[in-house]
Amino acid sequence: MTKSRQVYPTDLNDTEWEHIAQYLPAKCPTGAPRTIAWREIMNGIFYVVKNGCTWRSLPHDLPKWQTVYHYFRQFRMQGLWEVINHKIRTAVRQAEGREAQASAMIIDSQSARTAEGGEKRGYDGGKKITGRKRNLIVDTLGLLIKANVTAANMQDVHAGKQTFQMLLEQPEQLTRLQTIFADGGYRGELVGWVTENLHATLSIVLKKEHQQGFQVLPKRWVIERTNAWISRSRRLARDYERRGASSEAFIYIAMIRLCLRRLARFQEF
Repeated sequence: MTKSRQVYPTDLNDTEWEHIAQYLPAKCPTGAPRTIAWREIMNGIFYVVKNGCTWRSLPHDLPKWQTVYHYFRQFRMQGLWEVINHKIRTAVRQAEGREAQASAMIIDSQSARTAEGGEKRGYDGGKKITGRKRNLIVDTLGLLIKANVTAANMQDVHAGKQTFQMLLEQPEQLTRLQTIFADGGYRGELVGWVTENLHATLSIVLKKEHQQGFQVLPKRWVIERTNAWISRSRRLARDYERRGASSEAFIYIAMIRLCLRRLARFQEF
C-alpha cells in the first residue's frame, strides 16, 4: 500500500486513489472549469464523514468548504455516490473470488437520533428514539447494496417494501438473487411480495425462544456488523442532516471508504 500524500488518516493513498479515480467525472458539464483536483475534494468529503465536523470546520489545508460541499451535493443529486459504491463493492467481491452480484442479501433497519428538524423525522416507540430509520440491504460480506432513510416511526415491513421497490429499479443487482434474510419485523405480506416481484425467498430469522440480551443469529449478524461499521463514522453516529437524501449519501460514502481500504489491502499481497 502506498502512503504518499496522506496528511490525515482519512486521506486517500495512491492505491486507493487509483481505484476510485476511474469513476469520477472527467470534466464538469456546466460552469467554470474545475481547478481543484478530485483527490483533494474527495479527501475533504471523507474527512467530514469520518470526523463528524461541520462543512465550515474543514481544516485550512483542504479545499474550501464551499467547494467540497458543492461536489458532495452535486454527486448526491446525480445519484453518483450510489453508483460509485456499486462499482467499488463489485471490485471487492471479485477480489475475494466471488461473483460480481450477490445471490444472498440481508435487510435490517437501524434507528438514529436526529440533531435537529428536517424531513423524514418521527418517533420510534420500540427504541424510544426520535429521528430517522436507516434501512439497509447488504450482501453476505456486509457490503452495502441499498440504503433507504425513512422516518423512525415507519414500520419495518413498510420501510422494507419501499426499499425493495427501490432495489427492483436496478435489475442488474437481481441477476443472481435467491434469498434475502430478515428479522421478524418483515413477516407477513412482504414475504409473498418478495417472491412475486423479486423472484427470491424472504427468509425470516427469528430470535431463539427465551432469548435475553444480544446473541449472534445466522446471517443477521452480518448486517449488525455493517451498522457498527457505519456508526464508527462520527457524522453517522447521529443524524445531523435536514434531508434524508444527504443521510443516504453519507452512508454510501462511509462504505465506499471502507471498500477502498479493502481493495488496497488486497494489493499488498
